[in-house]
Amino acid sequence: MSFTGFTQEDFDVFIIEGLEPRMDQLKEKIRPKLEALGHHFAPTLSSLVGDEMFYHVAKHARRKVNPPKDTWVAIANSNRGYKMLPHFQIGLFETHLFVWFAVIYECPIKQQFAEQLLSEIKNVQQQIPDHFVWSGDHTKPEATSHREADLQALFERLRDVKKAEILCGIHIDRNDPVISDGEKLIQKINKTFTTLSPLYRLTTPVHK
Repeated sequence: MSFTGFTQEDFDVFIIEGLEPRMDQLKEKIRPKLEALGHHFAPTLSSLVGDEMFYHVAKHARRKVNPPKDTWVAIANSNRGYKMLPHFQIGLFETHLFVWFAVIYECPIKQQFAEQLLSEIKNVQQQIPDHFVWSGDHTKPEATSHREADLQALFERLRDVKKAEILCGIHIDRNDPVISDGEKLIQKINKTFTTLSPLYRLTTPVHK
């Protein structure tokens, strides 16, 4: 796969004013790279998690006024959509690239998955590296390092709060040299997905 990584210009798309101008540049500069990553990682993840996986590049079709602050490709075990399923994401905010395993608010198995996480909390604590991060809201760029995260509180919130979400993965600063090195970035994402795959497998008893 000829993937060359991301440039500073790719991240600067998110400072372009106006919905149409930003979307035009997003489609031209970023979307082909996300398509390439989705095409590459769907079979990789299929092997890792034991489900046939399909990729979905964000279209931002419902936006009428506000330009998107981030964009992504999501990979899930359905070719019809991903928001209601446990899934993986690769995407960009203006400041960084993110690589996530995600269960977001539309997912109907959130409560059962939260119970699984709570029952496996010690294993999760040990399996996730300290430099990984956690988030409870996929729309915000901020995240908490694994070392500092209160997993009990995060998992209980996922169980008890209707709009709660859970995301785990890595952030890579836009100035990190790996961003512009396609081969090294592919390797880093692959290693991240391998580390995150046990979290996906924890959803298997409740989403099949």
